[in-house]
Amino acid sequence: MFHSSPMARWSTTSRRSSTPLFLPSSAAGERGSTRSLMLIPTFLCNRDPWTHPRILVPTGTVASPGRRGWRAGSRSRRGCIRPEMMAVKTGTGMATMQICHSWMKLGSLIVCLFFHYRVMHPVHDAFVLWLISVICEIWFAMSWILDQFPKWFPIERETYLDRLTLRFDKEGQPSQLAPVDFFVSTVDPAKEPPLVTANTILSILAVDYPVDKLSCYVSDDGAAMLTFEGLSETSEFAKKWVPFCKKYSIEPRAPEWYFQQKIDYLKDKVVPNFVRDRRAMKREYEEFKIRINALVAKAQKVPEEGWTMQDGTPWPGNNVRDHPGMIQVFLGQSGGLDVEGNELPRLVYVSREKRPGYNHHKKAGAMNALVRVSAVLTNAPYMLNLDCDHYVNNSKAVKEAMCFMMDPLVGKKVCYVQFPQRFDSIDRHDRYANKNVVFFDINMKGLDGIQGPIYVGTGCVFRRQALYGYDAPKTKKPPSRTCNCWPKWCVCCFCFGNRKNKKKVTKPKTEKKKRLFFKKEENQSPAYALSEIDEAAAGAETQKAGIVNQQKLEKKFGQSAVFVASTLLENGGTLRCDSPASLLKEAIHVIGCGYEDKTDWGKEIGWIYGSVTEDILTGFKMHCHGWRSIYCIPKRPAFKGSAPLNLSDRLNQVLRWALGSIEIFFSNHCPLWYGYGGGLKFLERFSYINSIVYPWTSIPLLAYCTLPAICLLTGKFITPELSNLASIWYMSLFICIFATGILEMRWARVAVDDWWRNEQFWVIGGVSAHLFAVFQGLLKVIAGVDTSFTVTTKAGDDEEFSELYTFKWTTLLIPPTTLLLLNFIGVVAGISNAINNGYESWGPLFGKLFFAFWVIVHLYPFLKGLLGRQNRTPTIVIVWSILLASIISLLWVRVNPFLAKTDGPLLEECGLDCT
Repeated sequence: MFHSSPMARWSTTSRRSSTPLFLPSSAAGERGSTRSLMLIPTFLCNRDPWTHPRILVPTGTVASPGRRGWRAGSRSRRGCIRPEMMAVKTGTGMATMQICHSWMKLGSLIVCLFFHYRVMHPVHDAFVLWLISVICEIWFAMSWILDQFPKWFPIERETYLDRLTLRFDKEGQPSQLAPVDFFVSTVDPAKEPPLVTANTILSILAVDYPVDKLSCYVSDDGAAMLTFEGLSETSEFAKKWVPFCKKYSIEPRAPEWYFQQKIDYLKDKVVPNFVRDRRAMKREYEEFKIRINALVAKAQKVPEEGWTMQDGTPWPGNNVRDHPGMIQVFLGQSGGLDVEGNELPRLVYVSREKRPGYNHHKKAGAMNALVRVSAVLTNAPYMLNLDCDHYVNNSKAVKEAMCFMMDPLVGKKVCYVQFPQRFDSIDRHDRYANKNVVFFDINMKGLDGIQGPIYVGTGCVFRRQALYGYDAPKTKKPPSRTCNCWPKWCVCCFCFGNRKNKKKVTKPKTEKKKRLFFKKEENQSPAYALSEIDEAAAGAETQKAGIVNQQKLEKKFGQSAVFVASTLLENGGTLRCDSPASLLKEAIHVIGCGYEDKTDWGKEIGWIYGSVTEDILTGFKMHCHGWRSIYCIPKRPAFKGSAPLNLSDRLNQVLRWALGSIEIFFSNHCPLWYGYGGGLKFLERFSYINSIVYPWTSIPLLAYCTLPAICLLTGKFITPELSNLASIWYMSLFICIFATGILEMRWARVAVDDWWRNEQFWVIGGVSAHLFAVFQGLLKVIAGVDTSFTVTTKAGDDEEFSELYTFKWTTLLIPPTTLLLLNFIGVVAGISNAINNGYESWGPLFGKLFFAFWVIVHLYPFLKGLLGRQNRTPTIVIVWSILLASIISLLWVRVNPFLAKTDGPLLEECGLDCT
């Protein structure tokens, strides 16, 4: 679309970068079995455009709705044949879930009975310790119950790519698949290496999707010339890499990870030239890496006068906080062909305008700028956002999402399809729970059975209209229980009997029910239901003139006629009357720093502002509008990324997430009081409440982990002497909690070690990062002290897992270190006290020791990270050496073998005559 244009002088002409376009902005059922098939005629109902003349159903199966979803070709409740769906729910096993539900109910009952016993049996000689422990335990119980409800209806889904291809992408015919815009965001090339970003972009350009329906937008929020030059090199290398990937169907299509695979790359390869082409491509990639590394080395020394481009003009982004907007189209114009002469997907560099005095809203503001730029240039109806360190691991991932988005039955109400996050370069034991398996494989599957998973910030395919703040389309009333096989007189009789009721049902509703359910601010324009928007056609503006006022739309979306017109096109597409030059100029206008002033951007439209975890807020707002989301887990992971290996980096990452939850807790969009009476389901609200309340658990958790040391040092305990009944309640509580966890691991297929690492890091993060997040959030709300956003460092190069053993001091390490020392001292003091007091004191000691060891075992990964690499000496050896040495020393002092033992006092003659 950018071919014949006076803007051709801004296209890339060589491997080196060319002058970018920068203009000042204005104002600143399930699978069928293998049994025989029978034919079912379709004369029973009116034909649907999606229905084949004949639908195959396995013999012996019941053509009726299943428990979780409809079988392909099954009969609906109204007697009509349903079309073959491109994705179905497979469930998690009825028997397993019934057992799991029973244990959840039993666990809730046992928790109540347990607290009845705890409250009715106080410890009078340690009343303060007992009261603190009971308060903490009640909070833990409430958190546990709150976490169980969203797991009530877990489901799994299965996609059918062959049906999608048959429906929309037949060979030899123009593809009917919907266009998709990819968004990649980056900030600092020092912490997000250009080579990592380049691999992400290369994997996007090589996905298995029609190239004319694919565009990639890269947001450089740091306006770094290094990122710009690296993108120029990447676009040149893509002309060789993309045809190689598609010719031999390789996976993954990120070159760094493809060439690092330790597998037999000749498996299933029958093309004789593959070995030769692979070796040649590997040499090309090594040369590409050398050029990228040379750019990185050059960028280490910034000239005093700033960077200059090849034509001698200064780089517009020399001042990161004060520069104009920049857009560069690398691929998609003339010269956007690969080495075989085939077209490549569009690749666009975007750096939004920044000026002093404006709040740019960090990542959320950058994503909203990409939404507007892409709407002006390509306006695909679907968008997929990725972090710069998350590459496409499955080339068919976009098609997996389209199986849900383009499904004729459920696709219209889907706002986004979320993929789980998977990671490379994680140590074998996953010491700091970077995989987060419990959240992605248990919690998210449970949410998918309610209203859908929450948005996690990356690896997500959005419906553009859902991001524009429109309500989800209303579910149409199902047709009456008739079909065309009944005689007309019979249908009329049925209709005549219900004529009075029909008049009551079709009575016009009030206008308020068509609008949003929550209160609007006075200066906020209303959001319009998606059902009010028709598909784009000739004269669409004239038809909309009586429904949507142009001034309201501009107040809502901003002062851009081109962008406002694009928001009315539900199925995407650009305006044909505009030239590429005018579109680029309009794109520069919509990324101006003053464009969002007095609009609904960040409030009702796009990524929502107000928290560093903008992903939770954005998904929450869409669910409040009545949309649902989908959780898609392909057999081959769709995307993979890098995770922080170092303990300090991992804690800082968790700190940022927890701080975002605290910000949402104190905002107007808090799920505790926002969005009632709308489209958000009750159990879905529980999940969002849990996602913002969990940092507050750090306060009772810190107090609870301190109690064992206090008990050992003072000789008191938080529970009275246990009776037989009390022992039963304690045993029942532990058995019920562990049984529920085991059942969750069973239906989610989560390994025990993954579950245990998650439990350990819940304690580590709770007493460190979550605690600091609570205090920082309170300081921000009360005193207005803001905190800076720290980008997590991505990957190390020298040695595998070298970052794992690097020690970086941070104040986050103080609370867990203090807890470890206190509990170690308590254990030593308790054992020494028992040795001094004799045999009778050992009985009460075991409960206190168990309590202390519970804390130490949960903090054990933290201790390993604190000690670092100890010349291959296992950390457990060091720990037990310290404990045993302390105990033996106390025993030595107590026994004192060098003094003679006597039965009584030693009497000596003093030499005085006392008579």
